[in-house]
Amino acid sequence: MMNDYLLIATAYEKSVRIYVACSTNLVEEMSKIHGTWPTATAALGRFLTASVMMGMMYKEKERITLRIQSNGPIESMLAEANAMGEVRGEIKNPNVYLKYEEGSKKGKLNVGAAVGQGFLYITKDLDMKDFFTSSSELQTGEIGDDFTYYFAKSEQTPSSVGVGVLVNPDLKVKASGGYILQVLPNASEETIKRLEEIIGHLPAISTLIDHGQTPEEILSLLASGTEQILKKQPIFYKCHCSKEGFAKSLSTLDDQTLHSIIHEDGQAEIECHFCKKKYLFTKEELQHIHEHKKNKKKSDS
Repeated sequence: MMNDYLLIATAYEKSVRIYVACSTNLVEEMSKIHGTWPTATAALGRFLTASVMMGMMYKEKERITLRIQSNGPIESMLAEANAMGEVRGEIKNPNVYLKYEEGSKKGKLNVGAAVGQGFLYITKDLDMKDFFTSSSELQTGEIGDDFTYYFAKSEQTPSSVGVGVLVNPDLKVKASGGYILQVLPNASEETIKRLEEIIGHLPAISTLIDHGQTPEEILSLLASGTEQILKKQPIFYKCHCSKEGFAKSLSTLDDQTLHSIIHEDGQAEIECHFCKKKYLFTKEELQHIHEHKKNKKKSDS
């Protein structure tokens, strides 16, 4: 199986920016962690692929949190991505398996119906004091169209986003990938027409990856051979959760809640939403957190 990585390039005499990713292993890892059924795998897989590409648009210490809140059976999805090619995610309802019943897509996974109508929210942590959140309405729930609309509406950047996930009958991820193509202000009408033509005839990106096409070859198709690769970046499903991080979260609980956990439960077990790792806090550890909190309060006042 091809390694997961992403390419950033310019094309058409630097008038277009292109991101292309192969994310098969990353999506398989996510599927194992969350125990997703096929349509949920495809939905969250597409969402994480778009998110990891978008994360690469930011600087080293910056990160983005992306959230889809919708009325479909999936209900909501969350992703966090950074400029190091790392992404992690969660899904409200992983047990969704919907297919198209008729038409040209009959038998294929119906991601649009699984996601439904709602909003895409993107919060940018630009390593400053304040966070910036923008949002846009979901267009089809198919994820690619929704990101395309988001870039046009919220970032004023004409873009085309394609993401796809193929899932085997045994629930393993067969192929996954995506591209983001952004038209810069200096692009000519001729270039825009050429791009529309290419995208109109391009097979699904997951099909291209399944047929063994590399991100370099897909980039070349999108760029008509005019590409200049700026960066090649490995991408991963990566969670940075830690016991210290959860201890910090526990210390934000009010005194009464902490007191009742210590004296009624005698311990606390916390599960990370992103990687399902469990952390156990003993009574002694909880008392230490509580004491530390009380001492900090005294010193602050």
